[in-house]
Amino acid sequence: MTSELLDQALVEEATKKSGLIWVRGPGSPARALWHAWHEGAACVVGDGPGEQPLPGLADGAEAEVTVRSKDKGGRLVSWTAKVVELGAGSEQWEATVAELKGKRLNAPDGEAMPGRWARECRVLRLEPTGALGALPDGSLAEAPLPSAATTRRPIPAGLPRLLLKKKRR
Repeated sequence: MTSELLDQALVEEATKKSGLIWVRGPGSPARALWHAWHEGAACVVGDGPGEQPLPGLADGAEAEVTVRSKDKGGRLVSWTAKVVELGAGSEQWEATVAELKGKRLNAPDGEAMPGRWARECRVLRLEPTGALGALPDGSLAEAPLPSAATTRRPIPAGLPRLLLKKKRR
C-alpha cells in the first residue's frame, strides 16, 4: 500500500513539474506533448488545426507516458495510462479546458480558443493505472519523424565574417 502511494506521488509530482511528456500510443511512435495536470491525470488537447497531433491515442486505449526532468531533460519516470476522451461541453471538459487554456502558449485565437477546441479538437485525459514502467538502460534515441517544417539551406556567405567581427571586439 505504501509503495503504491509513493509511486502515485512520484507520477503526480514529476508530471506536474515537467513541461513536456512523451506519450506512445499503441502502434505509434512516442511524441512530445504539452499538457496540464488536472484532478489526477495528465490532460492534453490536439488533433485540430494549429494543435499538437495525438496519433494512436483513442478513447479506452492504453498509452505509455515518460516524464522528463524540466531542468536536465532526462527521464524521471515512466507510467502506463488509460486514455479517456472528454465530451465537449461536459462539466469535466469545461474544468479541464480551463486548466489547459492557462498552459497554452501562443494561441492564435486567445479567448475564442475553448470554442475552437470544442468544434475541432479532442481533449484527452491520461489517467495513471498504477503501473510504473521500468526505465530502460539504453538511450531510446530515434530518428526525427519526417516533416515539411525541416529544411536545410546553405548559410549565407557573409555570415562567418559577421560572427568573427563580433568576437574580435
